[in-house]
Amino acid sequence: MTSSCGAGNDAPTDAQAPLIGPEDDDLAALRRHLGAGRDGAPTTRSFGQASAPPTRWPDVGSTPGSNGQRPGPSSDQLRRVGSASLPAHADIVATTGGGLTGPEIDLSRAAHAVSELLDALGVDRRGEGLADTPTRVARAYAELLTPEPFEATTFPNDEGYDELVLARSIPFSSLCEHHLLPFTGVAHIGYLPGERLLGLSKLARVVTHFSRRLQVQERLTTQVADWLAGALHPKGVGVVLEAEHACMSLRGVRAAGSMTLTSALAGIVRDDERTRAEFFSLVGCRP
Repeated sequence: MTSSCGAGNDAPTDAQAPLIGPEDDDLAALRRHLGAGRDGAPTTRSFGQASAPPTRWPDVGSTPGSNGQRPGPSSDQLRRVGSASLPAHADIVATTGGGLTGPEIDLSRAAHAVSELLDALGVDRRGEGLADTPTRVARAYAELLTPEPFEATTFPNDEGYDELVLARSIPFSSLCEHHLLPFTGVAHIGYLPGERLLGLSKLARVVTHFSRRLQVQERLTTQVADWLAGALHPKGVGVVLEAEHACMSLRGVRAAGSMTLTSALAGIVRDDERTRAEFFSLVGCRP
């Protein structure tokens, strides 16, 4: 999906969970995991691991199957939310103090590797300013590569609200997995509610969560969309990310100021022309 956005938008403890798999069992298992409240009370759920619950919608993402739709997860892609049973490409998760989760990081080994890198690049590390640089770099990358867990608070849509809910210009930053350089920008996220509404701050939380790892912008876009589809079962989802990549602005072509746009649409936001146009209009984009 391609789009064009204008500048200047206004800034606006994982418990053991049931196995979430493909086909007939995934929807029921996901609802049990999220604890979709039947009594009208808000529900919360911790998401402190790398992968999002799978979605049944085939039109979010960029890896089509033979029929033009994204295939469902294979048997080796089954994952248990809150455990280390994740796809091979996902982060390794470990429980840390305070019930938070994140990747297993060896700071001492990372600092040593930074020292080796600086030496290999011919950097003289004898100066006072560089004495603690390896440790500082190791800690900085550890922070940037540790996903922030959050509570996905949802509420019953008692009033039957059936218009777009949208958060615009959510700031984010992530690390490009190709050069380990940052890319920074804003995310525009909208959904057409079904039976549940998501706490508004969680739209920003989910972006931060998935950006805290080595990423490519295309995957980050679809991960946010997939998570919303799986967590809320809304009627439609729209996600647009626009970012400047340091690997493009600081090296190579050195195209400073160039913005990369990616989008992921699903459900009514993708299939209904008027809803799609409304979504892009609200985020300041031209489809």
